[in-house]
Amino acid sequence: MPRLLAAALTVVLGAALAVGAALGLVAVLEATPDQPNTPLITYEQAGQGS
Repeated sequence: MPRLLAAALTVVLGAALAVGAALGLVAVLEATPDQPNTPLITYEQAGQGS
């Protein structure tokens, strides 16, 4: 019986750790500001006359 209890506690602790890590990751991603979507290289617009 003690092994069954230890296994159950390990599963519960692992699940709680996984949920905590997921919530922490979401919090970190929400805290980072959005990066501006500016291109590194811009090309001049060629004329349409040819």
